[in-house]
Amino acid sequence: MTTIATAARPVERRGAPGVLQAGLAAIRLELRGYYRTPDTVFFTFLFPILMLGIFGVAFDSLGEVGAKPDGTGGISMAAYYLPGMVAAGLLLTGVQNLAVDIAREKGEGWLRRLGGTPLSPVSYFIGKGGMILITSLLQLALLLAFAALALGVELPTDPALWLRFAWIFLLGITTMTLLGIALAAVPRSTRSATAVVLPIVLLLQFISGVYLQFSMLPEWLQNAASLFPLKWLAQGMRSVFLPEHFAAQELSGSWDLGLVVLNLAGWLVAGLVLSLVTFRWIRRS
Repeated sequence: MTTIATAARPVERRGAPGVLQAGLAAIRLELRGYYRTPDTVFFTFLFPILMLGIFGVAFDSLGEVGAKPDGTGGISMAAYYLPGMVAAGLLLTGVQNLAVDIAREKGEGWLRRLGGTPLSPVSYFIGKGGMILITSLLQLALLLAFAALALGVELPTDPALWLRFAWIFLLGITTMTLLGIALAAVPRSTRSATAVVLPIVLLLQFISGVYLQFSMLPEWLQNAASLFPLKWLAQGMRSVFLPEHFAAQELSGSWDLGLVVLNLAGWLVAGLVLSLVTFRWIRRS
């Protein structure tokens, strides 16, 4: 935090360049702090990789899933769970990690101290957002490498699918980052942060097609999950990593990429508005 405050001192004199300079310094500091906390790294960075390995090995004996009537087109359980784990990784890194981290900094008085410096909130959130983006990219690279090399998952070869993945990833990580900032205003103390955030994150994963096949859920639960962004992010990722005929298992029988964009963009705007309204340098009394 001292580094952030030091880098932020020229902000008032140099305007936007100073804000950006302080933000870049904050990214470096946030990354060092993130990878020095083993529990955070495990539960947000390594957790999706561990869960993919568990599901891929535990259900390997079930054989392939999603085969066509002629017996072709089936994939392994590891391949089926991969898109859900990619989406869950963005949720854990963006929402869980950021909400708990900001709530902790607020509860321990770090934000109050930063609020007494020339540091702009923009610089502060450049640091947070840059850390989330870099961490998510590293996590994604490790997850895909583990899926392909250790579990034998065949990754897409069509450039159009990777282009689709790029915009879904960027839209998804931006949405999850803003929602994490907004959710940080809910915990009343540092001790309650994990107790507030973790159940929300865990519940969303179970109803959004991450740990359970989405088509197996009751229709009312599928409809409930459709109100939240993780379901749409997971659906978008399934459109990238699963064969095209798997779209028939979705609630509408198609990937509905237009609805994926609309719902994620809607939550992005909601997260932005809530972040602007609720963020304070000091903890609520």
